[in-house]
Amino acid sequence: MNTLNLRQAIIQRVHDKSEEELNEVIESSIGNDERTLPGLGVLFELIWQDSDPSTQKQLVGTLHNHLVHTEPPLQRQ
Repeated sequence: MNTLNLRQAIIQRVHDKSEEELNEVIESSIGNDERTLPGLGVLFELIWQDSDPSTQKQLVGTLHNHLVHTEPPLQRQ
């Protein structure tokens, strides 16, 4: 019996989607339940792997800029 890991299952779920459908998957996952975070992580991994170094630098810059201007979440004690 073949068993898919989480990464493979997520890729299989979105494999045949159009660009519009992929956009809907991403938009509906952002800010949603934390169960969607692994899926977004897999999609980001695919984007990262297929991005040239200048695009990767831009993505990191965008992330850094967001983090600099956002308060960190409160830590529970």
